[in-house]
Amino acid sequence: MSKFGALVMGPAGAGKTTFCNALIQHLRLNKRSCFYVNLDPAAEDFSYEPDLDIKDLISLEDVMEEMGLGPNGGLIYCFEFLLQNLDFLTEALEPLTEEYLIILDLPGQIELYTHIPVVPTLVKHLTRFGSLNVSLCAAYLLESTFVIDRAKFFAGTLSAMSAMIMLEIPHVNILSKMDLVKGSVPKRQLKRFLEPDVSLMEEDNDGQIPRTGKDPASAESVMGGGSFKKLNKAVAQLIDDFSMVSFLQLDVQDEDSVGGILSYIDDAIQFHEAQEPREPNDEIADYGEDGMME
Repeated sequence: MSKFGALVMGPAGAGKTTFCNALIQHLRLNKRSCFYVNLDPAAEDFSYEPDLDIKDLISLEDVMEEMGLGPNGGLIYCFEFLLQNLDFLTEALEPLTEEYLIILDLPGQIELYTHIPVVPTLVKHLTRFGSLNVSLCAAYLLESTFVIDRAKFFAGTLSAMSAMIMLEIPHVNILSKMDLVKGSVPKRQLKRFLEPDVSLMEEDNDGQIPRTGKDPASAESVMGGGSFKKLNKAVAQLIDDFSMVSFLQLDVQDEDSVGGILSYIDDAIQFHEAQEPREPNDEIADYGEDGMME
C-alpha cells in the first residue's frame, strides 16, 4: 500500500511550523486526512498537537544536559539516535492508508540535510529501503525577506539546491511570508527571484549596476567587500548553471495560496492518482477537537 508525505524543511525562522499548521487547517476544511509528525526535538508550542513527536523518543534539552553538547551537536545526536530507532517511525506510520498525507516537520538546522547524511538516510528509509514505501515531496521554505539582501537570497537558494541534490526526491521550493514584502518589492522585480536571475548580482540592491575597475583581490576591495561580491556572483552563476531551483509564493493567511502549494505537492507525489473514487454519501471520518482525524 502506497503512502504519501511532505517533508517540510528550511532555515530557522522560515515559517515551517506555521506552514504545517496552515496546511493542516486547509486539509481539515477539505475533509482530507493527515498525520502530523514533529521531528524537531526542541519544539514545544504547537497549534495542532503532533500525532507523533520525536520528543517522546528523545529531546534536545535532555541531550544537552546529559551529554554536555551544544544545540547543533545535540540536534545531530538526536537524529543519529532516531536512525538507530527507526521502529519509532515505522510502527506509527505503518497503519496509515493512502488517504493520509503525512506531514513531517523538520528543525531549522540546514546542515542536517545539506552537509551530513542524516536526513538523507532517513528519507531513504521512508521511501526505498524500509517497509513504508512513502512517496515523499520535500517542501523547502525560504523567507521572502531574503530578497531584500540578494547575497543572502542566493545563499539560501544554494542551500535549497544542495538539499535537492542530497535528498533525491521531488522538491518544491517556497518563498514564505510573502505578506511581509508586499508593497515593498515590485511584482516585476519579484519575478526575477522566483526564477533566480543571476544578473541580480550584477546590480546593487537598488537595481543599479555598480561600475568599478578595482582589483577584487586588492586590500581595498577586500576591506570594502569587493571580493565578497565576486564570490556571491560565482555562487549565483553556479545556481544558474544547474538551473534546478525555482520558487512558489506562500502567504499562509491566504487560503488559496496554501491550496496552491498543496496542489503542487499532490502532483509531485501523485496523490490523487492513487485515490479510490468516492461516492457522495461515503462516510467521512469526524475530526476531533485537536483538528486531527479520529
